Amino acid sequence: MLFNPTGFTECLREWEDLEKNHQQMQDTHRSYKQKLEEVAKLQDSCSGAIARQRKKLKELTASLEECKENHPTPKLNPEDVDAIAEIEDSIKERADAFSEMEAFLPKKNGLYLTLVLGNVNVTLLNKQSKFAYKDEYEKFKLVLTVILFVFSFTCRFLFSYRALDALFNFLLVWYYCTLTIRESVLISNGSRIKGWWVFHHYVSTFQSGVMLTWPEGALYQMFRNQFLTNCLYQSFVQFLQYYYQSGCLYRLRALGEKHNMDVTVEGFQSWMWRGLTFLLPFLFFGHFWQLYNSITLFRMFQLPECKEWQVVMCCCSYVVLFMGNFFTTLGVVYQKYMNNQDKSKIL
Repeated sequence: MLFNPTGFTECLREWEDLEKNHQQMQDTHRSYKQKLEEVAKLQDSCSGAIARQRKKLKELTASLEECKENHPTPKLNPEDVDAIAEIEDSIKERADAFSEMEAFLPKKNGLYLTLVLGNVNVTLLNKQSKFAYKDEYEKFKLVLTVILFVFSFTCRFLFSYRALDALFNFLLVWYYCTLTIRESVLISNGSRIKGWWVFHHYVSTFQSGVMLTWPEGALYQMFRNQFLTNCLYQSFVQFLQYYYQSGCLYRLRALGEKHNMDVTVEGFQSWMWRGLTFLLPFLFFGHFWQLYNSITLFRMFQLPECKEWQVVMCCCSYVVLFMGNFFTTLGVVYQKYMNNQDKSKIL
């Protein structure tokens, strides 16, 4: 085999280029690690400064309250009264500013995330990453809603196999478990999901797990079609909610009226009022269907042949879901009605 000097020269030239690129890559990586250390120090500094500011503001608020108690308004100069009111307003604004800052700072995970993930930092450090994660969460909900709709339709009308039902219930358990984890991450990154709409997914996870363990039998078959039809209806309503809530959120964000990390929920909130009140009949019908499920299960529990513990557990789960969904939705409607009444009085 003849030696090719031209080819060898090309190899040497390529190796020299690779050496230069490798050196540049090492320099870049070294700079990257230094920046990371600087970022970590800045994070600790900001977190400490916010904690100190909060402590000082708390003490200042207590001092101002003491001043107002010891020196009633008639004894204070009008300038002093205005100054105190201005300081109190600034303190409230400062608290909101701190919350905005902390959304971009690492913080301790809540109990649930600590149990699931440990002390892993789940805070996303820039807006693009936060929005990307939120959008991915919304797409995940949409895709799974469609899959669950098709799956429940298949189990209800096409195939009646216990193994297929078990697979469907396992998918429900996985879906709701995943939602609870993702929502906890979103909350850590500034999303304002709270109240019943968070706890609702924990109850749904438990209820789906109970259905998964329900053995084949006469009582299971007695409730099966009602359960699958309810799941089919829930998937349909959730699809409607996603479609209209996402459009409403987009308009409100464009107008600057909503937080950029707000997400769609499986219920009704005050910001959905405009153009989305048509969802209320669908929601209330679904809530009362859950009550109907609990009544059906309670009657099954009273049968002499009822031996499965899953009957009473599913009954309790549906009662909790009905009460939480119904009264939370009713509270939002009542609050919005009262706000509209107050506005009309002002006008």
